[in-house]
Amino acid sequence: MASVSSAGPSAGMSADGAKVNMAFVAAIVAVATIGGFMFGYDSGVINGTQEGLNSAFKLTEFGTGLNVAAILIGCAIGAFAAGRLADVWGRRTVMIISALLFVISALGTGAAHTSTIFVIFRLIGGLGVGAASVLCPVYISEVTPANIRGRLSSVQQIMIITGLTGAFVANYVLAHTAGSSTADFWLGLPAWRWMFWMQVIPAGVFFFALLTIPESPRYLVAKGKDAQAEAILSRLFGPGTGAAKVAEIRASLSADHKPKFSDLLDPVTKKIRPILWAGLVLAIFQQFVGINIVFYYGSVLWQSVGFTEDDSLKINILSGALSILACLAAIALIDRIGRKPLLLIGSAGMAVTLGVLTWCFSTATTVNGALHLDGSVGPIALVAANLYVIFFNLSWGPVMWVMLGEMFPNQMRGSALAVAGFAQWIANFAISFSFPAMAKMSLAATYGFYAVSAVVSFFLVQKLIHETRGKELEAMEG
Repeated sequence: MASVSSAGPSAGMSADGAKVNMAFVAAIVAVATIGGFMFGYDSGVINGTQEGLNSAFKLTEFGTGLNVAAILIGCAIGAFAAGRLADVWGRRTVMIISALLFVISALGTGAAHTSTIFVIFRLIGGLGVGAASVLCPVYISEVTPANIRGRLSSVQQIMIITGLTGAFVANYVLAHTAGSSTADFWLGLPAWRWMFWMQVIPAGVFFFALLTIPESPRYLVAKGKDAQAEAILSRLFGPGTGAAKVAEIRASLSADHKPKFSDLLDPVTKKIRPILWAGLVLAIFQQFVGINIVFYYGSVLWQSVGFTEDDSLKINILSGALSILACLAAIALIDRIGRKPLLLIGSAGMAVTLGVLTWCFSTATTVNGALHLDGSVGPIALVAANLYVIFFNLSWGPVMWVMLGEMFPNQMRGSALAVAGFAQWIANFAISFSFPAMAKMSLAATYGFYAVSAVVSFFLVQKLIHETRGKELEAMEG
């Protein structure tokens, strides 16, 4: 825990005894995590618009999957490119570009009159989401003290969930006020279009807020701008500490060559470094447990088993609120008990709750062409789904992003993040795109796959993941 010095509440102490300007740190983190909010909002807005999309574009199951998951292709490209672009242009600059992409996407998706145009603008939004997903936690990791880095980085996940919940609330209010998501609203346009246009507001806030924060000092040192880096670090940690920290960063960078993708291979065996395998496991299995099915298809899922559209949108809000509470618990625990224990707890809890959901959906019957859960099975499924969401957001939700932002050595961080981020979004696309078709064949088998993935993730974490709690970024090993 960071202690509070006699200098006042805005100054704490880092693990090495340096005085920390907590007010400045908090301001920087607050701005950076707006990217997490946009990540969540842009991802979650699709949940509740699908009836409107299907009506406007006459979509099949394949078309629905493509319209929902198109953003994820952009996310994969954005995440892959962002790490390397951030090494060239800077973390802050690439985040500013991502904010502009959010605005363009919001305007275009709301105005789209064909599925093709809609998909193109969702791809553009995905570029921004992908970039924000990897750069916001990295930026936070690079400007915060090691002993509180986990808690501050976990704020990113809270903001992601807050963004999702914000989208759920906005969608519910718009649909409820209009009468349904397909009913006409302002200017005689259907409510589902306004659901997309609402994104312009937080995207604009993100853009202007980014103009107020400094560039990452580690990037500045890498570019030979030691004086600028020292000024920022001195403001963060005090004048006497800034120069010493620049020297530490310089030493960690000068000990090796210019970052490149070949750094991801062991120089002796020429095989992928174990640390990258660990990052890929975190990135891929965070999606294989199926969490974004709840966030992208929640409204459709609950309607498919008997809930009304209005009630389904309310369930989305409940899931979002529980997710925020779980993330708050993660913040309280991540720097106390560590990253790995939380991952193991999450894997075990998700395996059990997904197993219960698999059983629930295996008992579903078909009534008038729609699935129906009989008797007490519906409430059991609802409780299990929300417990599953809690376990995810207590563990794999925040911990994956924290670890990807901190686990890689300085030399390979940009390249490793590019690869891990790309893998994460490709896995997300595979799960999200396949869900409509898989669910049509067997909802129980679909959730059975997610349950098995949760079980496998438990053993992979035990074998491959090493604790990073309390380590300085310069001390990370590959």
